[in-house]
Amino acid sequence: MAEMTDFTFWMTIIIFAVTILAVVMGVIDSSVAAVLGVCAMVWLGTMTPSDAFNAVDWNVMAILVSIWIIAGYLGKTGIPEWLSIKALVLSRGNGALLVMILSMLSGIISLVVDNVVVILMMAPVAIPIVRHLNLPLAPVILMIGFSSNFMGTALLLGDLPPQMLHSVSGVEFMEFIWQDGRPSSFPILMVTFVLTLFIMYIFGFRTAPGKSVGAAAVGDSGGSGGAPELPFDASIPDKLFATITVVGFFATIIAMALREYLGFPLGFIALTGAMLLILVVEGLGHRLKKPDFEEILQELDWRAVFFYIGLFALVGGFEKTHLLNDLAAYLAPLFKENIIAGASLLYWLTVPIVGVVEHDAYILTFLYMIRDLGEQGVEAWPLYWMLVWSGTLGSNLTIAGAPALYVALNIVEREDRRKVPIKEFLKWSVTFTVAASVICFALGMMIWVVPFAN
Repeated sequence: MAEMTDFTFWMTIIIFAVTILAVVMGVIDSSVAAVLGVCAMVWLGTMTPSDAFNAVDWNVMAILVSIWIIAGYLGKTGIPEWLSIKALVLSRGNGALLVMILSMLSGIISLVVDNVVVILMMAPVAIPIVRHLNLPLAPVILMIGFSSNFMGTALLLGDLPPQMLHSVSGVEFMEFIWQDGRPSSFPILMVTFVLTLFIMYIFGFRTAPGKSVGAAAVGDSGGSGGAPELPFDASIPDKLFATITVVGFFATIIAMALREYLGFPLGFIALTGAMLLILVVEGLGHRLKKPDFEEILQELDWRAVFFYIGLFALVGGFEKTHLLNDLAAYLAPLFKENIIAGASLLYWLTVPIVGVVEHDAYILTFLYMIRDLGEQGVEAWPLYWMLVWSGTLGSNLTIAGAPALYVALNIVEREDRRKVPIKEFLKWSVTFTVAASVICFALGMMIWVVPFAN
């Protein structure tokens, strides 16, 4: 393309800013705003349709859709209900302990399943248990939302930020566990998560009510030995279908973890796993109690897919202005001179910003900036990690930062038939976000930033 004119330069910046503002404010649907922004840049001449198409990381899109399909089948196996009943029995009806177990369970699942999918799987089975124990619904479902959003960055598969990090930096699955001789995202976020749940237990759940539930009640909706009736049947409807789905799910995860040795892109591996699972499940047909494939497709969040496609293309167009390169050149001396101060500034500016700005868009934009900083001699990995951690943890502050919390809040308000006051929401979100951010900052600085300052 020809050199960008001043008019095109400034109009591109305006289009990008207006689009991001529309996403943040929810003026129109996020996916519509992102795609409209891309179309405007193409018509303006910022980029060609081919440029817009090539700016999208289709590998990441394949990962998202494929894992969503597998998770869709997993959610229909009865396993989420079975796990929730196990959590109820393990807690023996202790309300506070049950909330912590459900939160931990949601966080663990979100390691490999998109956070919105985790909420849609876990919230419906948690609700009857919460009613059964006479617990307030809002804090329990919000904790499931916070936890799902929290742990999505611990491994490569759980959420979009780690997949964008893979796209920009080339980081592999195992490097989310151990990288350059030190623990990375999974161990640091897991320790942070456990300590945060402990703080939340002390802060708001320690005196939660409950009913005694005996282990003998599992699998027996009528209970035994005087245990109260369980809120729903704990049995798995079709064990063959559940086994096939679980085997397919873990086989896909293991294959993706071995991507470097297999030599195929992660998206292709995930797509292969999803297609094989569909082939086996559909091939067995009437012998399985399974959902129709059309039902699985209908439950995919296609709006999110179009939003992410638009987001990649939008940032690709914004890159044409070279503002990110200029910003990186301006900041490079600061990060070279004092990476501790630079990483701290990046972290603590990000936490409140992503509380009110959709965190995926923010993180993707700054990942490119950090990449440019790395090309100018700055140690990039401490900054990459501090960005994705603060960008994920800070997004738990409000529903504007993380779509997953919007889903969780909608479920609460629909079930309770009331509007959750902002003061009540912030009581839980601010405590969770501040606790997690402080703990993760301390661990991140100690393990990843300070060693590079010497």
